[in-house]
Amino acid sequence: MSADTPQSSLPTLTEEAWTLLHDLRLRGFRPAHGSPAEEELAGAGLVLTRGANLALAPAGREAHAAWARLAPGSEEEALARATYERFLVFNVEFLRICTDWQLKPGNQPNDHTDTAYDFKILERLDRLDERAGPLIDALGKLVPRFAGYRSRLTEALDKIADDRAWLASPRCDSYHTVWMQLHEDLLSAVGVNRADEAQPE
Repeated sequence: MSADTPQSSLPTLTEEAWTLLHDLRLRGFRPAHGSPAEEELAGAGLVLTRGANLALAPAGREAHAAWARLAPGSEEEALARATYERFLVFNVEFLRICTDWQLKPGNQPNDHTDTAYDFKILERLDRLDERAGPLIDALGKLVPRFAGYRSRLTEALDKIADDRAWLASPRCDSYHTVWMQLHEDLLSAVGVNRADEAQPE
């Protein structure tokens, strides 16, 4: 690795610590448990404790950005960029599904008493999931940190029928929660800032 690559100046951390740092970047915060990985990150000045929660320090955000960026020109980056560009198209569709799940025509809140209406939305989500799944699978096989997204999305999808919160609630690992984490991970992998993100036509 050349001296001018972003990862050349990364702090030396265990794999467990990097995994925790990545999870914090995607989630924003998580309960602090005092684990060895947490102590390692705190000792390196990469995380902060806020009440009962752990969050990234500015230095942690910078370190994560360098760690998460796939090597420009590599096979991994090329596939991640192609996946990201297709994901943007899927994302427009997914956000529309979430809006329709929460609001019925006429901007009326969906109280979920119209089972036929909800069923049609879930059918749309199933079709989207079927198209996006192979894309996510392929990236996970090449870049290990993406390997868990497919199973997490499937788990959330399977739970929606019994508990509607699993589609879009921020309080659990809902389909929306996992989808947004995947989005953030793709942005990190290809070095795109969300503010600069181009939207599909």
